[in-house]
Amino acid sequence: MSGKQGTERLVRCPACGGDSVYAASNPHRPFCSARCRQVDLGAWASEQFRMAADAPPDDSGPADPRLQ
Repeated sequence: MSGKQGTERLVRCPACGGDSVYAASNPHRPFCSARCRQVDLGAWASEQFRMAADAPPDDSGPADPRLQ
């Protein structure tokens, strides 16, 4: 067995920026707590996280060439 198997590493919590244990002992990983996990889920649910995208041009024709 590897000696690294039981090690825990610290990562930055994506919600609060604090230290979070990234190991099986932390059921909320990569978050530091259940609260931070819920805050992140709420942000996704309220669409606070968005991907920038260009809108398609209005003058574009149908995608199917048979319909032209």
